[in-house]
Amino acid sequence: MLQALKENRIFQKFLGWAGLFGSFGTLLCCAIPSTLVLLGFGATLASFLGNFPQLIWLSENKEYVFGFSFIMLTVSYTGQKYAQTQICPIDKREDCESAKGWSKPIFWISLGINIIGAFYAFILPRIMG
Repeated sequence: MLQALKENRIFQKFLGWAGLFGSFGTLLCCAIPSTLVLLGFGATLASFLGNFPQLIWLSENKEYVFGFSFIMLTVSYTGQKYAQTQICPIDKREDCESAKGWSKPIFWISLGINIIGAFYAFILPRIMG
């Protein structure tokens, strides 16, 4: 079964995008609200949370959000390393090489977003307070 998952292209695409969407959750929970308050847009944040009260849950459970996000980034990185060792099929070589090329920047952007979010969620409150 593990070999079938490794060869499944849909599963490989899922691994690549899962890290990005996991990082996006950390932005919503911590980085964007902190940045808005830091820049003096507290009223904007209050309006935003008034329209989307579900986001408060993300902030209250930020340890789980970041844990899930870092796990997904680890899975994504592992999948990327595995994909680098695989040879692209001849009939889909151009698409395969293209996907390998853009998956690296997506991963590194996702990791950067996650690190920025972790700074805002865990380090900045200790420095400021």
